[in-house]
Amino acid sequence: MAISHLRREWAPNVTRELLAGTVVALALIPEAIAFSMIAGVDPKVGLYASFCIAVVTAIAGGRPAMISAATGAMALVMITLVREHGLGYLFAATVLTGIFQIVAGILRLGNLMRFVSRSVVTGFVNALAILIFMAQMPELLGRGPVVYAMTAAGLAIIYLLPRLTKAVPSPLVAIILLTAVSLYFGLGIRTVGDMGALPGELPVFAIPQVPFTLETLWIITPYALTLAMVGLLESLMTAAILDEMTDTTSDKNRECGGQGAANIVAGFFGGMAGCAMIGQSVINVSSGGRGRLSSLWAGSFLLLLIVVLGPSVAQIPMAALVAVMIMVSINTFQWRSLQTLLIHPKSSSVVMLGTVAVVVATHDLAKGVLFGVILSGLFFAHKVTRFFAVESEREGDTRVYRVTGQIFFATAEAFHAAFDFREEEVKQVVINLGAAHFWDITAINALDRVVLKFRHQGINIEIVGVNQATAAMIERLAVHDKADGPLASGH
Repeated sequence: MAISHLRREWAPNVTRELLAGTVVALALIPEAIAFSMIAGVDPKVGLYASFCIAVVTAIAGGRPAMISAATGAMALVMITLVREHGLGYLFAATVLTGIFQIVAGILRLGNLMRFVSRSVVTGFVNALAILIFMAQMPELLGRGPVVYAMTAAGLAIIYLLPRLTKAVPSPLVAIILLTAVSLYFGLGIRTVGDMGALPGELPVFAIPQVPFTLETLWIITPYALTLAMVGLLESLMTAAILDEMTDTTSDKNRECGGQGAANIVAGFFGGMAGCAMIGQSVINVSSGGRGRLSSLWAGSFLLLLIVVLGPSVAQIPMAALVAVMIMVSINTFQWRSLQTLLIHPKSSSVVMLGTVAVVVATHDLAKGVLFGVILSGLFFAHKVTRFFAVESEREGDTRVYRVTGQIFFATAEAFHAAFDFREEEVKQVVINLGAAHFWDITAINALDRVVLKFRHQGINIEIVGVNQATAAMIERLAVHDKADGPLASGH
């Protein structure tokens, strides 16, 4: 039983796992180099980071087949730190980032993913697909007809080959064939080697060269916190997307710890902080990767490529990798979401489009998701207020109020305004809360104000039908029911 479980988790199909990991490793190289340039560091920093993070998360992460490495979102956070303080502080911040992420896993912050609505996830995916496509344009536009033809040929191979055979991932075939064509005809188009020099040595363990002082901690902590939050957000969102793509589940809290362990290792081996990569993860899954072996092999083969096969890898035309990434963007985009824009509730469509707009405008996935979550919360609060009501009827000298719905900060004022505090010939007021629930201190404060105003008018007041949770909040937070409270009953 244990062996079969390990096989499902690690390598459901060894051949496909290795082939999928090979495709990912080839696609990782130009991206790792590009992200290193964004951060203002040597290309080997991004390449070493991609190796360390991919291998460690394959073992310690909570989502099999997910690819983690150096990413653009994380690189953007590092620019100022590297420019103002140097590479040593980047490595120290990377280690601290990992520590924060492990703490997040221990605190089970991965469970917070349940508060991210489906509309936000769809917006995140669509925005990421757009960014992936846009990122290919510098390698495509203005590069000449040969590059256009090579890219088109790559896309044709990627989409047509699976109709003949699925034994080998079509992106891998496209990369090999286009590289052979480029070398045979001497096309002279831009290659991976033009992106930057590939390192020829293995990464070595080293303590970050920074002063071990409170001042250093003060410098790196803000960057490490930001990196930890951005990294976890992207990783957990990517894990949720792969869960849906593969119809499986993942351990989000384990993923937090796995990302943390990976960043700690990367920091000590000369790498920058990283996180899950939706584009590479989609390549992996689309190529047949389902287990941890594909992720482990992607990282291991990446190191083999750059250290041993560097001269050969440098000959791969960028047009081949552009074709692969365009395929990723097409496969990542949720095309059905365009059809459902007019079918789904307007609030859901606005959240999805708003998330896309913010991410594309800022090139910051974290800001877009945060915007979407806040917008979803506001729409939800507004929707809840529509189901709030207070009805009343007169029974002799007694006025009975029946409250229905949720009482919280958004409905507290409406709750208070529903009562008539100066009604003549009323000596008794009954507030029936049997169909209501109080959620926060604002709601309890509104109840206090209602009760105390009636008492100030000399009217007896009785509250009935209080559920257990609301009663506990009243006991803890309210003042109207306390013996020493203002105008307490009996004063």
